[in-house]
Amino acid sequence: MPRPRTRADGLTAVRFWLSESERRPDPAPARADARKALFAGTLAWLVAFVVSLITRAQLAAAGLEWFVWAAAIGTGIGVVGLVVVQLLRRRVARQERRSSD
Repeated sequence: MPRPRTRADGLTAVRFWLSESERRPDPAPARADARKALFAGTLAWLVAFVVSLITRAQLAAAGLEWFVWAAAIGTGIGVVGLVVVQLLRRRVARQERRSSD
């Protein structure tokens, strides 16, 4: 791979486009655990749902009763996300066990 050219003032010229022959191979995707973030978000929606149920009368008087439904849907989507992530983790673990055998 060619080195960047240094200009007379000591600065380096950077190229933002490389041809296919100059590119390095793409790195392997990083493995990440999304369960903590999903759990925190789901917990926040659950708290919002409980608070909106407690204050439902005030929300209805202000025309904001949809807050209850938004929090309920957010909680539901979070639970679905947690289930999907757990199922994907199990599938990957099963595939890794099969490939190592």
